[in-house]
Order: sequence, then structure tokens, then C-alpha cells
Amino acid sequence: MPGVLWTPEGAVGPRPLVLMGHGGGQHKKAPGVLFRAHRFVTACGFAVAAVDVPGHGDRPKDEEYHRIATENQARVDAGEELAPLIAAFQALVARQTVPEWQAVLDALQQLDHVGAGPVGYWGVSLGCGLGVPFVAAEPRVRAAVLGLGGALASAEAAARITVPVEILLQWDDERVPRAQGLALFDALGSTEKSLHANPGRHAEIPSYELDSTLRFFARHLI
Repeated sequence: MPGVLWTPEGAVGPRPLVLMGHGGGQHKKAPGVLFRAHRFVTACGFAVAAVDVPGHGDRPKDEEYHRIATENQARVDAGEELAPLIAAFQALVARQTVPEWQAVLDALQQLDHVGAGPVGYWGVSLGCGLGVPFVAAEPRVRAAVLGLGGALASAEAAARITVPVEILLQWDDERVPRAQGLALFDALGSTEKSLHANPGRHAEIPSYELDSTLRFFARHLI
């Protein structure tokens, strides 16, 4: 699994770790990942890791996933609704990525400058669709920021999440119906959860939301 780990310059000793899930069609060093990882490291002293999910970045093309994605696009072009197709595809990929990301945590926590400290998860869009089942299955994750995702395939896993969660929702999202984003928030089993809804389309999360994310992780991981 090709991945990257960022730590503060001269890092010594254990520190909180944030695992970041990239969006669909992106990769471990996508601009949004780099931008947030830099702030997590420099402002909070965290370690940050990101890996390419199957069929993305430096991973080889997965023929099955590519076939399904091609078929889904044809179905959308023929008039089918996009959201259910995305949800089903993400649920399929999550069966592979959840154990992969758990193995990533196992390896990273063996490093002296990371250690077995608290873990956070950040992921929106595809990173949310894969992140919900991961956070539900991984007890080392203490807090998560998720968003731009729905409840069609994630409601059952979301109900098993009990850690603090911050949800990002774009009010005019053209890919995930607003009702599905609200349903995901409602499905979360967490007693501490907050919904951050902003006007704009799928890829238009305001930059100031990063400041809230920093405060959220600092509150729960330090």
C-alpha cells in the first residue's frame, strides 16, 4: 500500500496520529490532503498518514473496481440516480480498505516517533464512505471528522460509532443528496457529534472549516 507519513521536524517520542482518507479520483498527496496534513503537523505536532486506496494513486488498476465504475457511469448517463450507485461501490471497496488501514496503524504505531498514542481519522466524500466502516471497526480511533457522504450504505456502521464526530455537509451538494447527509449525522451512535453545514457544492468546503477541525482534534487527541 503506497503511503506517506508526515511528522514534525526532528520528531522524537510518541504523538497523536491522524489517518487521512482521500477523495475519489485523488491520491495520498492530493492538494487537500497536503494542505490539511501540513496544518495538523505544524499547528498541533501530530503525525499524519495517508495511503492510496485501491485503484488510486500509485496502486495498480483494479479491473473489477474499474468495471463497476464504468458501468455505474453508463447507468448515470442513462438516467439512474448517482447516490445509490456511489454508496454501493464504496461499501464494496470498504471491505478491502478497513483491514488495510488497520494494518497501516499497526505498522505506524511501531515507529518510535509515532508510538501507540491516540488516533484520529479525517475523510470526506470517498474518504467518508470508507471511513465510516473503518472508524466503526477500529477501537484505536478516538475522534473523527467525516463529511460529504450519505447514509445509504453507512447507516449500520455509523450506528456503531461512539467516538466524537464532526460532520461536514455542503448544503447544495450535487453528488450526495442533502437528506442523505443529514441521515448520516442522525445515524451516528456518538453522544458527542456536531454538524457543520455550509452553502456550496460538493467540493466547496470553506477553508475556515480547517480551523474547527484543528480545535476538534486538539480537544480529543491531546
